[in-house]
Amino acid sequence: MKKILITNDDGFHSEGLNVLKEALEKIGEVIVVAPDKERSAVSFSLTLHRPLRVTELKKNFFIVDGTPTDCINIALKNLMDEMPSLVVSGINLGPNLGDDTLFSGTVSAACEGAILGIPSISVSIADYNNFRYDESAKITLKIIEIVKKIKFPKDTILNINIPNKKIEEIKGIKITYQ
Repeated sequence: MKKILITNDDGFHSEGLNVLKEALEKIGEVIVVAPDKERSAVSFSLTLHRPLRVTELKKNFFIVDGTPTDCINIALKNLMDEMPSLVVSGINLGPNLGDDTLFSGTVSAACEGAILGIPSISVSIADYNNFRYDESAKITLKIIEIVKKIKFPKDTILNINIPNKKIEEIKGIKITYQ
């Protein structure tokens, strides 16, 4: 993978985002464009009535005072010189299943990437306590390796919900439809 754009809805300080960044750096150049604070349940909302502020914390790591969807748009239109080969949103604190996907900033950021023609994945830990970010990042890498071998369907996202377990305790992967 050439470039991978990552964001989330939990904010730039989220441990899940930072663990994901470290894991994805093993397979490509990672550009982080994340909200300045927690922005859960904002769905596809965009900031329209004020200017957005972008701060570069360090090389390839930006924060935006807006929503996850704002982050994707700012990254693609203003911060990146070429389209990424993948958008990954997460690692989210808690699951994004069923109706929750309609409100999730994490899932919406991945949808925005797909709308703009980029293969996109949202990643969530399906639990509410004692998050195993390292394990989730390893599983995410395994899934990305599988996805790289197939033609990613246009206008499709993978919304991955990972059990909060050690990787060897997970019995398999099941693909379903929303």
